[in-house]
Amino acid sequence: MLINSESIIGKIVAENYKTAAVFKSYNIDFCCNGNRSIAAASKEKDIDEKVILQELSEVLNKKEDSDIDFKSWSIDLLADYIEKKHHRYVFAKIPEITAYLAKITDVHGNIHPELHEINELFSQSAEALSAHMKKEENILFPLIREMVDKRTTGEKFKRPPFGSIENPIKTMHAEHDNEGVRFRRISELSRNYETPQDGCNTYRVTLNLLKEFEDDLHRHIHLENNILFPAAIEFERIIFSTHT
Repeated sequence: MLINSESIIGKIVAENYKTAAVFKSYNIDFCCNGNRSIAAASKEKDIDEKVILQELSEVLNKKEDSDIDFKSWSIDLLADYIEKKHHRYVFAKIPEITAYLAKITDVHGNIHPELHEINELFSQSAEALSAHMKKEENILFPLIREMVDKRTTGEKFKRPPFGSIENPIKTMHAEHDNEGVRFRRISELSRNYETPQDGCNTYRVTLNLLKEFEDDLHRHIHLENNILFPAAIEFERIIFSTHT
């Protein structure tokens, strides 16, 4: 996607919703006044258009990490990655999506009553995920790091008060399942995040952000359920078999 100072804001966001965050950060209306060029909007806000173009370029050219071989990583490195990449993403996106949902529910909720349930479901998910990630960051991930450290130094690893690492992992699995159910319902209510014909740019951006949030959550849960958790359980088994 090629953009320049004469590119129309609304069209840019329509083609790639991730660019909405750039315009929002400068309080540039990409919805009702989205028919303006970057140059015109920059002049109105007294912002250097080159700065906006640079930030848009960074968003559009950001590389994905789908080709990384996460199975080859040590479990402490993978835990660090999940926390810094996916946990930070969730914490950053929750207030942004919450604000967008509140706005479109207020404006379009009478015609599209499903927005009220979507709003409530996302609110529940935001609260549950925040608590879930804190448990991982305060209990599970430090335990994983400690196991690796003890194995590296040759020190004996003592069992935690809850016994095996499998116990908190079982809880994490159950909570992952709950979020899967919640987002399947959100996807169903939004007709797989399809913007209705009467939906504005903000409506489209909100649904795209929700879809991106769900996609990231799927990658996040995949890394934990299918790679980190089994590897951590096996690592613990090896540690205790070595000390017996």
